[in-house]
Amino acid sequence: MLYSFFTSLGQFPGYRLFSYISFRAIIAGIIALLISVWFGNWFINYMKRHNISETQRDEKTDPFNVAKKGVPTMGGLIVIAAILVPCLLVGKLTNVYMILMLITTLLMGALGFADDYIKTFKKNKEGLNGWVKIAGQVSLGLIVGLTLRFCPAVTMNEVVTHKIENNIEVFEKTPEIKSTQTTIPFVKHHNFNYADLFSWTGEQNMYRFGWIFFVILTVFVVAAVSNGANLNDGMDGMCAGNSAIIGIALLILAYTSGSVVWAEYFDVMYIPGSEELVVFLASFVGALVGYLWFNGFPAQVFMGDTGSLTVGGIIGVCAMVIHKELLVPVLCGVFLMESVSVIVQTQTYKFFKKRGQHVRVWKRTPLHDHFRTSVEQVLKNDPTCVFVFKGSKNLHHENKIVLRFCIVTLILAAITILTLKIR
Repeated sequence: MLYSFFTSLGQFPGYRLFSYISFRAIIAGIIALLISVWFGNWFINYMKRHNISETQRDEKTDPFNVAKKGVPTMGGLIVIAAILVPCLLVGKLTNVYMILMLITTLLMGALGFADDYIKTFKKNKEGLNGWVKIAGQVSLGLIVGLTLRFCPAVTMNEVVTHKIENNIEVFEKTPEIKSTQTTIPFVKHHNFNYADLFSWTGEQNMYRFGWIFFVILTVFVVAAVSNGANLNDGMDGMCAGNSAIIGIALLILAYTSGSVVWAEYFDVMYIPGSEELVVFLASFVGALVGYLWFNGFPAQVFMGDTGSLTVGGIIGVCAMVIHKELLVPVLCGVFLMESVSVIVQTQTYKFFKKRGQHVRVWKRTPLHDHFRTSVEQVLKNDPTCVFVFKGSKNLHHENKIVLRFCIVTLILAAITILTLKIR
């Protein structure tokens, strides 16, 4: 709104500031942080006045005798509001990438809200049917993938070079094309086209199958990252802290992809218009940092699926839009680790249960719960259980676990950024 308003006014003092991505991104981040803090305070008080809360656990089952009773949930609404407002104010609302991210925020937010509503108001701990969640994630993946395929505004330049002519720096770009190319980390000539996987089908069909594969991959990435973020949201400040770090890394990658200068310097594909993602991601990071004001231990509000599914969806879609999806396993390594721990634990337990044995790989999953659960706690409910990894007898307070997980994410984010030069 403000972007269109100021750019339409023409000449006036300071009007050119709104043409700079860096200025609008900083403004968006500050507005998001302030809204998150202000609205968060109002939201928590409102939820408490109406006794809308979720009982997480009590001191009898917690190894550190920490009770979390009557804490408001659906805190993801704070994050969503803090993202949307600054984007609507200073974002370029005609930009296809900005539109996609706003759709992602609203769709995943609605999906998560429906789940939290059923759990909180209908008193159904199962929440939304799992297949409905998957259907929502698949729908978002299809919307994003098909938009990237058919929208004429979505293009890329594979190579950008520059030279000096008459003491003027001139940038030359390869033709704008629609492509299924992606970035392969740690490889010198690191653009790979998914269409090449189907070269055996002939030159005409390979690109068609390449796009089909790309759309399917988009669905998978969106579902995997959103579920990973959902599993990571189990301790105060965990999901918000990790996601804020990931958001900063994506912001840097988006800025690189949307700038002719930096795309040429790092030898990455140039994606016209993707610089607008910097404004969105600045709002995303600002909203999460503001939310941490209330979600840090001891939490005054829980994110709920309203927030975790939204946060994961945003990360997954953003990675696909800038063609950095192969970096997701590195950047979102903590989310991947949480998801894998649950899958391995579940399948192992089922496999051995058929043979009359109770075997667990970890004491509890997702993985962060393994470090704060004692063997005695598990054996109390399952005396015949056998563990593959018991871990240390010394349990860790959730503050330490959250901090260490965030440090791991910070290291992974640094490695992700370094892939721009390490090849």
